[in-house]
Amino acid sequence: MRVLLAEDDKKLGKLIKHMLEKSGIQVDWVLNGDMALEYALYDPYDVIILDWMMPGQSGIAVCDQLRKHGYQGAVLMLTAKDALDDRVLGLDTGADDYFVKPFEFAELLARLRALARRSRARLMEDILQVGSLVFNGLTHCVRRGDTEVQLTSREFQLLDLLVRNQERVLPREVILERVWGLETDVSSNNLDAYVRLLRRKLSPFEDTVVIQTIRGIGYKLEVQDVCQNP
Repeated sequence: MRVLLAEDDKKLGKLIKHMLEKSGIQVDWVLNGDMALEYALYDPYDVIILDWMMPGQSGIAVCDQLRKHGYQGAVLMLTAKDALDDRVLGLDTGADDYFVKPFEFAELLARLRALARRSRARLMEDILQVGSLVFNGLTHCVRRGDTEVQLTSREFQLLDLLVRNQERVLPREVILERVWGLETDVSSNNLDAYVRLLRRKLSPFEDTVVIQTIRGIGYKLEVQDVCQNP
């Protein structure tokens, strides 16, 4: 298990890191919210532990930013705030669990293991394979062998929709609703621009996947092999 710990209390952070590593868990420890966000977005973790109050962005702000970036990993909020409204706020922001200080380490470990199991299950759902291509929803990248293409969150959402509906024609209205939402101001012309960018990024793999324009209707992803779970 890999855990990111964001805790500005050096004494507590050092103790948690020591106890987790003693239990066989790999731990990266940061002291502020800005570093936590940077680490989480560029390195995969089974669970992220966020202290509510810390320098830079708060744990709540970091959690909110992660979810807005499409992060699907498990987040445990660690805090001394035990009021009902605080717990509700933490969960509504996107935390998977909420743990109040002080705590027993055995319970923290049990919660981490439970969250890691759920996180790995979600991760399997977020990885698709089309022939030799691997689409990773956690890192927003497409890879074949040593060749990897990084996509933005929105580009990957668009590609993910096409991959999961490969060989089916998706009307423009359906794509706009699924990727940008019902109340979006994004136009059909904006969608065309996104598709052009996506085609350009996928050019190293055009022998395997091609985004076809269906004139007057929308788009379709054509593949050489059947999509299957890795």
